[in-house]
Formats: sequence, structure tokens, C-alpha cells
Amino acid sequence: MFLLGDMLVFGVFFATFMVERSKDPDLFDVSRKTLHLGVGLTNTLVLLVSSLCVVVAISATRAGARSIASSAVVAAIVCGLAFIGLKVFEYSSVITAGHGAGVNHFYLYYFILTGLHLFHVCVGMLVLVFLLTQTRRTELSATRMAVVEGGACFWHLVDLLWIVLFPLLYLVS
Repeated sequence: MFLLGDMLVFGVFFATFMVERSKDPDLFDVSRKTLHLGVGLTNTLVLLVSSLCVVVAISATRAGARSIASSAVVAAIVCGLAFIGLKVFEYSSVITAGHGAGVNHFYLYYFILTGLHLFHVCVGMLVLVFLLTQTRRTELSATRMAVVEGGACFWHLVDLLWIVLFPLLYLVS
């Protein structure tokens, strides 16, 4: 239910962004071109790799391969840290170029949408740390494994949200 509610909230934000974009498409297109496409694409690839690592971790946990599971979660955490680092770099360069949230509606929505997503990444990092502790346990009950899988689903949701945000903000004119 939590994941569905989160998706619905983001869906409302996405729809609101598209309505606002339709009111001034030229402004949104000019503003979109000031973003760092390479950073956005790299962040997309980083999150896709992190999701793959989480899939490997869950499979390894089910198979009892604790070492592989732990390594895969650590790799996902490194990817999450890379995403955060790249986003901080992008924020600072966008703001330094004079494109803060108060400049126009595009930047306002850019910072709201990516900031909310970044918050989810940070929460997801805590979830990944929890998953790491669970991969090191010698035995997981069915209930605990369901919690681990729920945490993995949250991380995949974070990835899915970015897969929508990236084209919405960086590609669509």
C-alpha cells in the first residue's frame, strides 16, 4: 500500500508538471536544455545497475549465498552514493549558473521533483543498509524475508521513479 501511495503522489506531481509545461512549452524547453544531460543519463545508468545489484542480492539471499548477497548490497549502496554525489554536483552547477527554484516554473518543478526523489534515494539507502544487515544473518524466517523483499521493492520504486523523471525533465521537449 505504501509503494502504491508513493507512486500515486509522484503521478500527481508528474501530471502537474505536464500541465504546467503545456502552458509555456518554450520556457520549459529552453530551461530543460540548461540541465546536464550527461549527469542525468549517468544517474539513470547508476540506478539501473543498483537495481540489478539488489536483484542479485535477493536471489543470493534466497540461495543462502550470504557473501554474494552482501557484496551485491554493498555495490547497490555505492551506486546510491554515486547518485547522491552526482545530484549534489548537478544542483550546485545549476544554482551557480543562476537557475534556482525561483527563476521560473521549470526550475521550481525540477527542484521539487528531483529533491523529492533524492529524499527517496536517501531513505532507500537506509533500507539498503537494513538489507545488508539481513544478508549477513545465517537464517531468515519467511516473515523477515518478506520484509527484505519489500525493502528491495522500495529500492526498485526509487529506480522506476527516476526512469520516469529522467525523460520528463531532461529529454521531452
